[in-house]
Formats: sequence, C-alpha cells, structure tokens
Amino acid sequence: MKYNFNLIRSSSARQCLASLAVAAVFGVTACNSSNKTKTPSDSSSVDSSVTTTQTTDVVNKGGSPDDVKPKGPKPAWGTDIKPQMQAVIEKLVSYNDKPIPQLTAVQARKNHTPTDAVKDLMKEYNIPMPVMKVDTMGKEIPVNGGNVHIRVYTPQGATGQLPVIVYYHGGGFVIANIDVYDSSAKALSDQVGAVVVSVAYRLAPEHRFPTAHNDAFAAYQWVVNNAASIKGDPKKIAVVGESAGGNLATNVAIMARDKKVQAPLHVVSVYPIASADMFSASYNKYIEAKPLDKAMMMWFTKNYTNNMAEAKDPRLNLVAANLKGLPAFTIINAELDPLQSDGEMLESKLKAAGVTVDRKVYDGVTHEFFGMGALVPEAKEALGYAASQLKDAFNK
Repeated sequence: MKYNFNLIRSSSARQCLASLAVAAVFGVTACNSSNKTKTPSDSSSVDSSVTTTQTTDVVNKGGSPDDVKPKGPKPAWGTDIKPQMQAVIEKLVSYNDKPIPQLTAVQARKNHTPTDAVKDLMKEYNIPMPVMKVDTMGKEIPVNGGNVHIRVYTPQGATGQLPVIVYYHGGGFVIANIDVYDSSAKALSDQVGAVVVSVAYRLAPEHRFPTAHNDAFAAYQWVVNNAASIKGDPKKIAVVGESAGGNLATNVAIMARDKKVQAPLHVVSVYPIASADMFSASYNKYIEAKPLDKAMMMWFTKNYTNNMAEAKDPRLNLVAANLKGLPAFTIINAELDPLQSDGEMLESKLKAAGVTVDRKVYDGVTHEFFGMGALVPEAKEALGYAASQLKDAFNK
C-alpha cells in the first residue's frame, strides 16, 4: 500500500499515512549533552571516545565485547537480535526518556542517545576505549542564507594530498549533529586514510525542507573548490551519509550530475531514507523497533517538511528520482530497521538505471548500529566494508 495524498485533509490520515522515512534518530558517539544545539568543539589530536574501529592503540587492557550479555528476553520485534545489540537497546530504554514523538525538536535533542548506552556498557564491562589518531579542526563555510560549520578530520602524520570524504550525519533532518556522529567520521578517516569533512547542515523545524539538501550540496561544492586547502586531492572525493545523511549523500550525487559539477567518485549510503512508502515490508515488520520506529518517522516528517505533499518530492522520495548516470554506490542496511526496505528499493532503482551497486544487510542489528564498532561486532565489520569500498574507489 502506498501513501494516498488525497487523504491529507483528514487529521487521522495525516497521522497514520505519513509519507517519508526521514530519520537517523540517535547517534553513537556523544553523551546526552552533545546532542544539544551548540557550537562544536573541533580542536583535538588524539580522541579516546567510543569509535568504530580498534586498529590503533587502546588505552588499557580490560573486558571484551564478547563479555556483554543482555539482561532480559529478546524483544518481540527482534527475536534474532545479537547479544551486544540487545544490551545497547536495553540500556537505552533504561534511561526512561520521554518518546521522541511526544517532544518538541528542542526537547528531543536533549534525549539520551545510543552513545550513552554504549559508553555505559563499556564502563560496566571494563571494555577499553580505542584511541583514534586523527586531528580535527573546525571551519565556517558560506551557504545560501548564512554559514554552516564543518569539522575536518585528518589522519595524523599524513603527507601529500589525501582522498576526501564528505560526510553527512543522521537525525531525521531534525535532531543530532556532528558531535553525535563523530565516531563514524573519525573511524572513516582512520581506516581509509582520508580527510573527512563532516557537515553541520542546518536543522528543522528552524530550517525546513529543502535547507538541509541545499546546505549539503553547498558544502560538497566548497570541498571540490577548496580540497587542496585541507590537504585533500580535489580529484578524489566521495560522499558518505547515515540515514537522513544517506539521503543527502545520494542527493549530492544527483545535484552534481544535474548542475554539471564534478561528481563524487563513490557514494556510501548507510540505512538511507529513500522512499515515501511507510507501508513497506520492513516498516510493517519493525513498526515498534528501537531505537527507530514508525511513529518517530512520522514526527520527523512533520518537523522537516513544509506540508505533507512535499514528501513526494524526489529529493526525499529517492526511488522516484532520475538515478541515471550516477557514480557507484555502496548501501548498508540493518536487518531490524524500518528503513531496510528503503535500501532494498533504492538498490533496485539504481540498478535499473544502470548504476553499479553493492549492498549488504547486517543481521541481528538495528538502526544506528554503524557507529557502535567498539562494542557491536557487526558494526566493526560494516565500517570495514565501507572503508574497503571507499579505498577501492579512490585507487581506481
């Protein structure tokens, strides 16, 4: 069943037939306070926060992710959930935060994130924090109607021009920020050996559709024109995004094609928002999943769009967009996620348009698993897969 836009006059229809899977609900790299709207702190040399890879030194010896065990039965919506993933969800639920759909955007930005759960579990099981040897710096860049902040990650000791990854965080275009998704960006920089530019695009409802999309492309253009100033190779640029950011990364590739701007070499889209159909197989199966459920998707839609009809816009409903002539894609999905079908539909549409696509679905994990590599084995594997795909694209 598809969304029936003739029913939007009814309040119950608007509530029940929301049309856009706009979400990356929580991040996994910052504590509760870092999910608040604030000026990011970008200056650092070695970071010991939760990261998605353990390829570098660790702070101390201690426990292992294998030690992490859930305390209760598996949830009805996730009977094959992996132990570490279940433990994270249990810890997240234990904070007893008010559900996102019952909050304003400002309030929702203060809720706990899976980061808090991951960090608390690591402390509980004495799991050492990996150290990522990556330098960061912040910069304001101009966009239409103002400026946006970017955070630039550079591998320590790197010489010469490096490939560049422009990274877009999740949060349904409404919550989260570059602090919340810091570990994904940092780990990509570390594993790929690339400069990563994380974009703090403006959020809704303060800045509604299509502000985030326009900011995302403006930031990409800035990188194309200024890569050398951040030790980057202007001919080796890729885009990566998670959830809402996966939608933005795909749109950047489309806009580059349409505006005849240098195309990214590769697109990595992690559990992307790609369809206006909220009655897909995965939406029906994981309607009450955690940390992302259907009610939250409806809330994101209401906050980001100016009106419900905008959900038909191909910038949001990517499966209706012209996808011909795009660079190669890597799509990563979680099994226990309402957005799993979005990734499947996008893969099908891209292939039909002649685009090279490689897609993997990770079993037993939920939305937002990608940044949990210090605790969840599947996340570590997924990050490694994304890094390998990017390195192959840069080396061609």
